[in-house]
Amino acid sequence: MRTTILAAACLALLAGCSRGPETTDKSAAAPTATPAPAPADAASAPATGPAKEQVFAREELDQMVAPIALYPDPLLAQVLMAATYPGDVADAAAWSKAHPDTQGDAAVKQVAAEPWDPSVQSLVAFPQALAVLGQDPAWVQRLGDAFLAQPDDVMDAVQRLRRQAQAAGNLESNDYQQVSTQAAPAPAAVAPVDASSPAPAPVVAEGGDQVIVIQPSDPQVVYVPSYNPTTVYGSWAYPSYPPTYYPPPASYYPVGGALVSGMMFGVGMAITDSLWGDFDWGHDDIDIDINRYNNINVNRQLDVDRNRWEHNPAHRDGVPYRDQAHRAANGRQLDGARDREAFRGDDPQRAQAREQARAKMGQHGIDAPARTNQEARDRAQAATREHAGQRPGDRAGAQGPARDNARAAADRAHADPQGARERAAATAQQHQARDRAATAAKDRPNAGQHAQSRPDAGQRAQNAQHRPDSTQRAQPAQHRQTQSNDQARAAARQHAQQGQHGGGNNAFSGAREPSRSHAQAQRGNASQAAAHRPQNARPAGKPVNRTASAPKRQGGGRHR
Repeated sequence: MRTTILAAACLALLAGCSRGPETTDKSAAAPTATPAPAPADAASAPATGPAKEQVFAREELDQMVAPIALYPDPLLAQVLMAATYPGDVADAAAWSKAHPDTQGDAAVKQVAAEPWDPSVQSLVAFPQALAVLGQDPAWVQRLGDAFLAQPDDVMDAVQRLRRQAQAAGNLESNDYQQVSTQAAPAPAAVAPVDASSPAPAPVVAEGGDQVIVIQPSDPQVVYVPSYNPTTVYGSWAYPSYPPTYYPPPASYYPVGGALVSGMMFGVGMAITDSLWGDFDWGHDDIDIDINRYNNINVNRQLDVDRNRWEHNPAHRDGVPYRDQAHRAANGRQLDGARDREAFRGDDPQRAQAREQARAKMGQHGIDAPARTNQEARDRAQAATREHAGQRPGDRAGAQGPARDNARAAADRAHADPQGARERAAATAQQHQARDRAATAAKDRPNAGQHAQSRPDAGQRAQNAQHRPDSTQRAQPAQHRQTQSNDQARAAARQHAQQGQHGGGNNAFSGAREPSRSHAQAQRGNASQAAAHRPQNARPAGKPVNRTASAPKRQGGGRHR
């Protein structure tokens, strides 16, 4: 019996072992049975980074790199590295201009003590290049900012312009440079974030799988080409962004120099270790020749493993960055700057308390304080405009006619500025005339008394009207006399009214014009003297017929 049971158990065990692999395969094929195996080295899989910030557009990049895109690769790499330090480039350009006879490795050794970046120090070996960079510091800063924020786009722009110059027949090999076409290294495949999602297609460099490389014909002698970017590239694709031509000094490009395919090659610069950088077109960066770098920069040695260029913000000299990534990474702040936030009341508890206070003020109908200086200025300007448009009576609810008249006058002045100016001039003239009349009346306080002390003036005028032989001659004189009498009466009445309101004559009247006051004081003396002179002293004349009695006056006017 036991033997039978053991035999059955063995058979069952053998059957289970024969079905094991099949069961295992089915469970592995099921997507929900077991998770996908993790890669052996998770750190080796590249992760997708954040989207690149595009600071400059394609046409702007072509415009910026056009003056230097045809430089030899080692020199162009040095220029792009140095452009990230615009302040040092300006100082180096000034130094090179002050030392025109110093060039090559000797010039680099002379500026070893200057506080410039090594990439900038290496450019003093090429005064032609520094003369171009020194003409437009703003262009140098934009070029450096573009290379920091978009290095791959800048290098694509260089290749794009080189292809245009080659197509136009202006870029070819000669005794001064070697132009070659190389296959671009295949870009590394980017691993997908999710294992179940398909892998993205590899990014192909613009222009296919070919890059144009420019190297000096003699590595020990470098020629800096001079060309006009408006013609060397053929037809320019962006009329709104034309390239700029920065002509170098003529001393480095003498008359009769080498002119090959639209490019001028002047004096060659003998160098040994000044150019220690070169492009890595496949990875869009710059590689450093450690041996050359250490030979020329004795006081600034680099380790062997640091063969890739990195930007040093210490030589930026406070020039701000354009892209957000470098601003966040290289922002220059003093130690403990973040700790000062606690002393400014910007902690979360106080911020919440401020918001609650603002909400309560809004519930009670009170305007909350401004959050920013700009909001405070806007509120102040609005209040000023409102105060200027309303008077105190308006704010109290008064609706007076003076306010309506003022607003109507303002509307008319706004609609007809010329008419407003004419009305203002007429009003000013009226005020001046009234002031002159008042002044004249004050200066002649006795004019009314003298005008009333002539009782026979009307009689003489009436007698003159009864003369048939002198009627025509008397009319103009009588008209003038009438006008003068009317003016005198008006002045007398005005003076009398002022005397009644003023309480008497002005004791200082006429003090400003002594001659007039003296004439008024002596008025009537001549007539009195003539009346008392002897009879025989009077001149003989024609007898005058007078009426027996003077006409009686009725009313306040004169009988005509």
